[in-house]
Amino acid sequence: MNKILNIFRIPDLRKKILVVLGILIVFRVLAAVPIPGVDATALEQFFGSSQLFSFLNIFSGGGLSNLSIAMLGVGPYITATIIMQLLTMIFPNLKKIYYEEGEQGRAKFNRISRYLTVPLAALQGYGFLNLLTSQGVLPALTPLSFEMLSNVLIVTAGSMVLVWLGELISEQKIGNGVSLIIFAGIVSQLPQSVAQAFSTYTTSDIPTYAAFVIVSIVVIAGVVFIQQGERKIPVSYARRIRGNKIYGGVASYLPLKVNQAGVIPIIFAISILLFPQFFAQIIAAIISPELGSKVIDLVNRFLANQILYGSFYFVLVVAFTYFYTAVTFDPQEISKNLQKSGGFIPGIRPGESTGQFLAKIINRITLFGAIFLGAIAVLPILTQSLLGAGSFSIGGTSLLIVVAVALETMQQLDSQLTIREYEGIK
Repeated sequence: MNKILNIFRIPDLRKKILVVLGILIVFRVLAAVPIPGVDATALEQFFGSSQLFSFLNIFSGGGLSNLSIAMLGVGPYITATIIMQLLTMIFPNLKKIYYEEGEQGRAKFNRISRYLTVPLAALQGYGFLNLLTSQGVLPALTPLSFEMLSNVLIVTAGSMVLVWLGELISEQKIGNGVSLIIFAGIVSQLPQSVAQAFSTYTTSDIPTYAAFVIVSIVVIAGVVFIQQGERKIPVSYARRIRGNKIYGGVASYLPLKVNQAGVIPIIFAISILLFPQFFAQIIAAIISPELGSKVIDLVNRFLANQILYGSFYFVLVVAFTYFYTAVTFDPQEISKNLQKSGGFIPGIRPGESTGQFLAKIINRITLFGAIFLGAIAVLPILTQSLLGAGSFSIGGTSLLIVVAVALETMQQLDSQLTIREYEGIK
């Protein structure tokens, strides 16, 4: 509480927080403005019957659930960033920009990601609008009509505005802008969920509500434990003498996080699960409506089988956790950087042996991170089957995002306070 009070006592920090809150209010206003011709009743029924689209609504910050001008949220930007990171495995120049050119290289990498966001947002917007038109949520729009193209342009512009707002938040250096936008979208739905729970409350629901509170606390504690969990690899630096000065000779450590991949594997898995639905829509529109309806019926049967769907979802998340960790964490690259800076792991030869050692360690701890992410992904299915309360199911992915963003923001605020303490001492 003292730190929170100190934040508002410091004019500079207070101004930063007010700017961030103002930007988040602008985001919520954009998320509340719907595109023309939305059938609210059909839209509510559609999202109530589709767990996958309910998940995508998380990353749109709640904008997808009312088909707002910000319906895509920052999802296209996240997709563009993932694609760019995957391309570093194929193109050496991109890898050099991302890993070797420092802050300037990261800025160039992010700029390319923003350029890529525009066509991705247009494609995603066009696909969603076609799908929702087929579900009766929107009035019948021909694929290349003026109304369809204007709506695609509107939602693409809305997504880019949110990316810009995220950049403005990041410039305040009290949290990641894109993460805070997603965080605000999730938290904004909490009052409505609580109000709905109280409106349907009966005394017979007390055991269910108590179980929900207990499970929620356990899940939040588990998320914090895994998010903060890391394996510390000791690193020593050789002494170097330059003139009359001695450099190095200190001991440090290399932190390897248990959950190295964040929520990205869940996004990958959802993309794979969504693909058959979009594929069926394409078949129905281009090849044959009858064949498309058969594919859609097959996909719906698969999604209705909770055991089969949950098991496949879990396996996908575990597999993509290993895949994304391998993409973003290069043991050989880290080994080279350690060797260049004069660092080494005690008992391990520098160079290739160090890379093999780090690869072995990261593979072992990723197992626990992968199982954790898989459990978080299928948590709503488990809580619905155990508690029997669809409206009170625990969204594990939502909790993971909220807790992770809260921890990151808290750490950045703490560092801002620490800097100002040192400035006061000076």
